Amino acid sequence: MKKFLSLALILMLILSLTACADAAKKEKVKFNKKQLKKIELVAAPAEGSPMIVLREDYSDVPIMGQAVATQEQMINFINKRNPAPKINCTVKQLVHLYYLEADREGIRPDIAICQAIKETGTWNYGGDVIPEQNNYCGLGTTGGGVKGEFFATPQLGVRAHIQHLLSYTSKRPPKVEIVDPRYELIQKFRPQIFGKLTKWTDLNGVWAVPGNHYGEDILNLWLQAQMPDGSEASMEAADLKVLLEDDKAAAYVYRGLVNMERENFYGAIDDFKLALGTEPELTEALFDLALAQEKLKKFDDAIKTYDELLNIDEKFAIAWYNRGRLKLDKNDFKGAISDFESSLAIETINAEAYNNIAVAYFRQKKYDDAWNFIQKAAEQSTTNPVVQENYEKFAACVKVKK
Repeated sequence: MKKFLSLALILMLILSLTACADAAKKEKVKFNKKQLKKIELVAAPAEGSPMIVLREDYSDVPIMGQAVATQEQMINFINKRNPAPKINCTVKQLVHLYYLEADREGIRPDIAICQAIKETGTWNYGGDVIPEQNNYCGLGTTGGGVKGEFFATPQLGVRAHIQHLLSYTSKRPPKVEIVDPRYELIQKFRPQIFGKLTKWTDLNGVWAVPGNHYGEDILNLWLQAQMPDGSEASMEAADLKVLLEDDKAAAYVYRGLVNMERENFYGAIDDFKLALGTEPELTEALFDLALAQEKLKKFDDAIKTYDELLNIDEKFAIAWYNRGRLKLDKNDFKGAISDFESSLAIETINAEAYNNIAVAYFRQKKYDDAWNFIQKAAEQSTTNPVVQENYEKFAACVKVKK
């Protein structure tokens, strides 16, 4: 018993000394409170873009099939991401080539284009591949300066891309002459995958290494490409969806997104509520509704909508963040900090959330906590102007003692 007590005392002494050493290492700061009263920290804005409804689970989206996004949508999507892509034809011609080549082989052209967008950085390149190669999917690149395959024309580059996808997802040979130099290599030396990877997420860790979220990244781009604009053509298409489609909830959300683009926020709210009348737990409709309510400064309504959404999906990080941002504006500091912390528990990299926690503490004159969190925000982001401005203003009022 005495031996046990002696060991326990030694352990407590070690822990105590360690704690003292750690405390000694911490920086001691002195705040110029007179100067702090003259500054104000700025909250980072709400996050997230309106969401379209995808009925397929990412793990179920097949490589083969028909396009969902139109050629016009894909052209607009590319131009928005890069107004000057490094390609040897026009964007319109390139998109047309993808639809031509992919439709022939039964591959989904809109998603194949999104794979090319991911592989080339929307034709900005910057890696081993150069624009002159007409190589849109990294064929033959292994890193370390290896440029991979060259194709004489954009059409042959697109055809090789589609044929390579075909080698992964079907054992049926291409319908035209094989131009993909690696097609037969897959067939001969990788029988475990030849014709067996039927879903985009099956490409994870196969097409790209490690590529843990490779398929999901492609599908996220595909979702973004389907977002409607505010044109008359989009509104006509949206009205037709509502009139003809069986899935009314998704159709109403789509029309609501068109209204959002047209800044008709009352119309958008009506559409999102119609969607929820059909499907009350549709998270995309709830999120979009909250964003529309915020646009109209109906902040209490938006908070209630986020409440409903988080009761359905407690892992919706952006909803936690946005609700926290609204609570911060209402000076509900405790509620705001709790929401930002909930967001960070799901996604640990979020400088804006750390920044806003700092703002909440600062407004309560809890400068130690505020300084701690603005430092965390600055560590995570050296490019966010709000974070950097807040850090610089705060740091000018802090004297560090070692």
